[in-house]
Amino acid sequence: MPVPVVAIIGRPNVGKSSLFNYLVGRRVSIVEPTAGVTRDRVTSLVEVKDRFFDLTDTGGIGIVDLDNLAADVEKQIQSAIDLADVILFVVDARSGPTPLDEVVASRLRKMSTPIICVVNKCDTEKMEMEATEFHRFGYQPVIPVSAEQHRGKGQLLAAILKRLPDGKDEVAPDAVHLELAIVGRRNAGKSTFINSLAKADRVIVSEIPGTTRDSVDVRFERDGKTFIAIDTAGVRHRSSLANSIEFYSMARAERSIRRAEVVLHFFDASLKISRVDKQLTEYILEHHKPAIFVMNKWDLLKDEVSTADFAEYVKKNFPMLDHVPIAFISAMNSRNVHKVLNLAQQLVKQANTRVTTGELNRTLRMAVEANPPTMKLKRQPKIYYATQIAVAPPTIVIFTNGPHLFESNYVRYLTKVFRNHLPFTEVAIKLELRSRKGAPSEDDLDRQPKIATELEKPKRERRKKNTTPEVWDV
Repeated sequence: MPVPVVAIIGRPNVGKSSLFNYLVGRRVSIVEPTAGVTRDRVTSLVEVKDRFFDLTDTGGIGIVDLDNLAADVEKQIQSAIDLADVILFVVDARSGPTPLDEVVASRLRKMSTPIICVVNKCDTEKMEMEATEFHRFGYQPVIPVSAEQHRGKGQLLAAILKRLPDGKDEVAPDAVHLELAIVGRRNAGKSTFINSLAKADRVIVSEIPGTTRDSVDVRFERDGKTFIAIDTAGVRHRSSLANSIEFYSMARAERSIRRAEVVLHFFDASLKISRVDKQLTEYILEHHKPAIFVMNKWDLLKDEVSTADFAEYVKKNFPMLDHVPIAFISAMNSRNVHKVLNLAQQLVKQANTRVTTGELNRTLRMAVEANPPTMKLKRQPKIYYATQIAVAPPTIVIFTNGPHLFESNYVRYLTKVFRNHLPFTEVAIKLELRSRKGAPSEDDLDRQPKIATELEKPKRERRKKNTTPEVWDV
């Protein structure tokens, strides 16, 4: 039995997104006093007393969209209504019943779906009493809540559970196999790509830049596995953010990068790489996320330049991310779309790989013998031991006689050697240098393959050979 759907419906500015976030328990939808902020269907899984349902936020019925996307918003609203097992008809206690509320109420009367009238913004007990005037619409129950003041949540959830379909055959939703963040500049084709993956018009697609505002989770299945693709707002340079809506869109895009297991960085192949693209890759690099550079709209360019030449152009612009694989797709034609999904799964496997201490230190020994670190501050940098302490990202700690003695370019050199010789060829590696104080004890060293070290030498020998980089014992 599929997970039931609860849809939040109402006119603009009644607090639908605030109510959505309140019921979900975290900030998902953008909350803004400007009408028409929500355009797509924003969905989140909610668990209450061993029952699950998908809660769906929608745009306001009757909104006049400044970008002429009202018809697209309406299509998303109707899809939410058609799929809903329970509808929350949200109204505003402060304004009282309005003619547009009546329009929404009349539209919902055609539905056989259970409907709960939710009177939002009942911030005080006095305002809860005024909620009774919404009984005129004929829907029962009428439940006063305040998303802002955190009032009425328990009563509303109880009413929802009472009206959900019988859950005797319901099973918990499958665990998510992979979460993908789809990020990039505005109008790069991110929403088209997600609709192609989901095989449905799940998010609004338009040539108007900035159509997507929220970060929209789209759940879909492939080969018996459940995936979540996070559609994000197109990124602009921070100095170009026109309003608070775009600011919160940017913040959610960044949060999606932190949350996702793999980031798909979208580019319009017909446009030059911009400063915004570079800033976005810096954020991906900062958080050590596995990533794929997705060159969309390649069908417009494939006859003018080869993939090899274009890949070289990309790597020159992102020298710190030359390990990131590049995919050439056409989301409009669904060309190579599923190959990108397969590649993302391979990156997750790499990011979750562990290597043995012996293999790691043999690679480290080879790197140091081929290129010893140079002296700094009249001291010779020494490397004692390395170990992998975490995955996703693969995190390697190297114990030294002082991290400050190692130049940043030498750390990059070691990282590249690890990537070339260990099974992390296409994912970010987090490399940490620690001082001797953090080095393992002699008992720990005895249990590991003997690699370094100055710690094991007699003091007399260390005095004689204090200018040698390291001594490696095989």
